Order: sequence, then structure tokens, then C-alpha cells
Amino acid sequence: MDDEADTRMLIEEILESAGHEVVLAADGLEGMRQYHSTPVDLALVDLFMPNREGLETIKAIKQQFPDFPIIAMSGDSLGVTLLSVARRLGAAAVLQKPFLPEELLEAIKHLLRPKRRRTAKKRRTSLSEATPDGR
Repeated sequence: MDDEADTRMLIEEILESAGHEVVLAADGLEGMRQYHSTPVDLALVDLFMPNREGLETIKAIKQQFPDFPIIAMSGDSLGVTLLSVARRLGAAAVLQKPFLPEELLEAIKHLLRPKRRRTAKKRRTSLSEATPDGR
């Protein structure tokens, strides 16, 4: 979600060239409507947008979908300060514009990485600690 068309197109190009499907939105209201009609795995949210700004959008997403991964982004000098607020509101990652394509792709890769279940991890640990005679 970004109100700047050039930024949306650039991000779309970066993500599609990396094999991701992209749904675009020009503001938080449009982004929420898009999500309800076409669910996605992650949201990129600019902090300064018309209609519904980024912090308000992050709060709304987290109220409805607490575990949904969000990357907050801003290029405004005030946005640097607000990126820490976005993190406290639930953004899993933050990017200051301009960012490198690699930074964006790494943040997405990290957030979409399958999480291991604790029970499975504990089970593997328990099995690896067992001795052949059962002790």
C-alpha cells in the first residue's frame, strides 16, 4: 500500500521479478478492501497515505488478523520516528525509503519463512538426546 504510483510500480516490478504475486493498493482503505477480496500473505504499508494512513492501517490489520506479517515503510523524515511506532503497533519489519531491492526481498523472505513448531522442535531434541539403550 503506497499512495505514490511510481513506488507501487517499482515494488511490483521487484517482487514479480522475484516470483511473487502482487496486489496493489493506493491507500489503507483500498488495501483493506483488496485483502478481503484477495487475501495475501504479507502487506507492505507506507506510513503516509491519504484516506487511511499507515499507522491506522497497521492497527486495523492487527485487530482483525493479529499474526498477519506487515512491513512498514516510509521515506519522510518524520517517518523514521514513526517506523518505531509502527513496529510497536505490530509491524514485523520496517524499511526506510529509499531501500535496496535486496533489503525488501530479504525482509519478505524472512517473514514468509515457514516457522517450526515448538513441539516438533522439542520432539526432535528429545529424540536426538536419547541413547541407543533408552537412557
